[in-house]
Amino acid sequence: MKKMFLILSLAVGLYACSGNAAKQETPTNGSTPATAESGNPSYDPERGAGKFKDVAVSPTLDTKMADAGLKVYEVKCASCHKLTDEKLVGPGWKDVTKRHKADWILNFVTNTDEMLEKDSKAQAMLELCLVRMPNQNLSDEEARNAYEYMRKNDGVK
Repeated sequence: MKKMFLILSLAVGLYACSGNAAKQETPTNGSTPATAESGNPSYDPERGAGKFKDVAVSPTLDTKMADAGLKVYEVKCASCHKLTDEKLVGPGWKDVTKRHKADWILNFVTNTDEMLEKDSKAQAMLELCLVRMPNQNLSDEEARNAYEYMRKNDGVK
């Protein structure tokens, strides 16, 4: 079983590293456009690159969303991420919502390739893990539910 998991992890890692993501051109005058070619707001290191900006997060946990997020985690995340601080293929999820803002996490999980191109925190994680996170094609709802599950894992009640 462990050999099968290792082979599967290596296959996913090799596939993820073979991506052909097109790089976006930056303006030659050094200015940053108000919106990117994708129509998303321009890059901001606090929120990353993507459409999520100023995500409203309740101080209390939305248990229905967290339960739906558990299902997303089990299907699309658990093979690479542990719920502890231990690294598996990718970094562990413990305290992830305390280390990063909601906007940044949601942009990273829904816009992985552009985040890995532009964001220094995402690039640092790639250097640590040595495996590029594959785009899981999460819908906005799945991403938000997974974020709520991350909050539950971080002790939000």
